[in-house]
Amino acid sequence: MPNRGWNSVRLEDLLESIFAGAWGEGPSDARKPNVRVLRATNIDSEGRVDYSSPALRVLGASEVSRKRLHSGDLLLEASGGGPGTPVGRVALHAVQSGKLDYTCSNFFRVLRPKTEVVHPRYLTHLLVAAYRSPRIWRYQQQTTGLVNLKLKDYLKQSLWIPPINEQVRIVEILAGFEDAEHGIESSISKLRNVRHGALLASMESVASETPAAGWTRVLLKDIVPSVEYGISEALDGDARGVPVLRMNNIQSARIDVDELRYCPVPVPSKLFLRRGDVLFNRTNSMEHIGKTAMWRDELPSATFASYLVRLIPDLQRVTPEYLVEWLMHPLIRQRVRSISTVAVQQVNVNPSRLRELKIDLPVDLAEQRRIVATLEACDEQIGREKEELNKLRELKQGLVDDLLSGRVEDSGLAA
Repeated sequence: MPNRGWNSVRLEDLLESIFAGAWGEGPSDARKPNVRVLRATNIDSEGRVDYSSPALRVLGASEVSRKRLHSGDLLLEASGGGPGTPVGRVALHAVQSGKLDYTCSNFFRVLRPKTEVVHPRYLTHLLVAAYRSPRIWRYQQQTTGLVNLKLKDYLKQSLWIPPINEQVRIVEILAGFEDAEHGIESSISKLRNVRHGALLASMESVASETPAAGWTRVLLKDIVPSVEYGISEALDGDARGVPVLRMNNIQSARIDVDELRYCPVPVPSKLFLRRGDVLFNRTNSMEHIGKTAMWRDELPSATFASYLVRLIPDLQRVTPEYLVEWLMHPLIRQRVRSISTVAVQQVNVNPSRLRELKIDLPVDLAEQRRIVATLEACDEQIGREKEELNKLRELKQGLVDDLLSGRVEDSGLAA
């Protein structure tokens, strides 16, 4: 049971007003934008709003007056969702308007809390927790192409509400966790910027007419003289066979050997993987086409499926690690997609066309290794930061569940 003094209150009774957003019209030479409209892409499932890219739109003066967001308003996603993803995310609008007012799109409902009975951020925590709970599925209504929130039912849900001073204390406790989260997220963002900068340095001459000093420009086939296709045998789950790598085993330029299939017949020795082999995914969806990774002897022996190809680099001219980073660069992934052909339900890249791509690389192999070392150091640190962030969020979520249900006193935690 919740602590003494807590009350079960319907959501609708905690709100001063509820209204829909508006999309308005696009600006033109005759009509300048007069509002910044927040969309589904501007909120996350953590209750936060990203203000970096609102849509600039035009609304009538009376509509701006009615739809203008106030600091402390909650944005409730009323339409959207998707397969396996419910609609109903909530985020807190917590900034004042500047030269242009903020509004939200018609896919949202604005919930304006009665601040004398509920703290806006406390209510946000409650509704974010509700979104993460199984009960959110009660409020889903599937229509053609969209999922809509059963708003009347959603607003009738009961929430445990402590006295306002206790709400403030709980909000302050959780704010400490949020600050720590933001600190780690900021660190990850900086590391990604460092990695991006290193990639830009390694690719700085790709779009120019001539390579940078100390670099050379060649066709990929000049440094990858050999390409080999994998096996086309039927695979099964019998671990007595030879492990076979497939597209799903290539994850973020690394080989993942957790989910393997096996070849039940003898495999030619020439098709066994050797350390330094570069595997390239030549057929799948547009999202997965061109995924690349290097084999690092993750298993004593393994081979690869026919929809992967093995690129065998000239080790006198390019390191396998640099080749993988080059092939996984967003600009090169885009070029790979541009030379792909679309077949029924899948996309294919002909390795012969792939090898006609131009590649820029440092002549000095030591410089290639230095670039890769910088990128890998960033990746390792990002991985550690993500692990720390996940642990913090798990701890916070357990605390949120207890605090918002009134199962624990906040006084000891805040001390």
